[in-house]
Amino acid sequence: IFRGRISLRLHQPTLPRCVARTQLRRTMANAADGLIFRQLFERESHTFTYLLADRQTKEAVLIDPVFETAERDAQLIQELGLKLTVAVNTHCHADHVTGTGKLKELLECKSGISKAAGAKADIYYSHGDTIKFGAHSLEVRATPGHTDGCITLVLDAGKMAFTGDAILIRGCGRTDFQAGNAGNLYDNVHAQIFTLPDDCIIFPAHDYKGMTSATVLEEKTSNYRLTKTREEFITIMDNLNLPYPKQIDRALPLNMVCGIQDAP
Repeated sequence: IFRGRISLRLHQPTLPRCVARTQLRRTMANAADGLIFRQLFERESHTFTYLLADRQTKEAVLIDPVFETAERDAQLIQELGLKLTVAVNTHCHADHVTGTGKLKELLECKSGISKAAGAKADIYYSHGDTIKFGAHSLEVRATPGHTDGCITLVLDAGKMAFTGDAILIRGCGRTDFQAGNAGNLYDNVHAQIFTLPDDCIIFPAHDYKGMTSATVLEEKTSNYRLTKTREEFITIMDNLNLPYPKQIDRALPLNMVCGIQDAP
């Protein structure tokens, strides 16, 4: 029985009530005591941003912020009376400009990214590192494959996992640019994410079909790509023939420098 205190709000497209209720119960059942959690959404790039904070200390972490919604995020953080310690990118994104640079200006927080990403940040993370905020922590797990600098952030020993583009609900990120490698993605997902508890809730960086979360068990059994054999998965990924990302020429150079833009 869940007896902890949790503050939860999902800022996202409206879902059928039965689906929303199911996701709410899962999140409440898995959330740690005293956790403040918000799932936010940026419509143009279909990006999820995640705010996590300790209710007692007010220390907060923001995952995968977007430049266009950085002021919204900063306002929410201030309204909740939180102190943002770090804004973390799960990888160097190609489909949107990160909001970390803007948030550094607005809230005087630090920025973070995987050391392997090769991008500018205040804090560089490696596999096995821990991001602490109050009584809670995020374990850094290296999950390259979509890019060579992808990380997954695991909350409180497996309550939640923020997977970036390594796993999308019933799918995964493409592997045809930014040093992507389908075999590495398959190996790392199976070794670093599918070994988490079955009831661990996966929260991806993007969704295009109105899906906001899933459990590890769901993805181990129902993911259309990652339930295939390694060889089948590589063949699928090598033949997706996806279009060139429409924001990549703008996003990548900026994201290599923490999303900082020249003043007009």
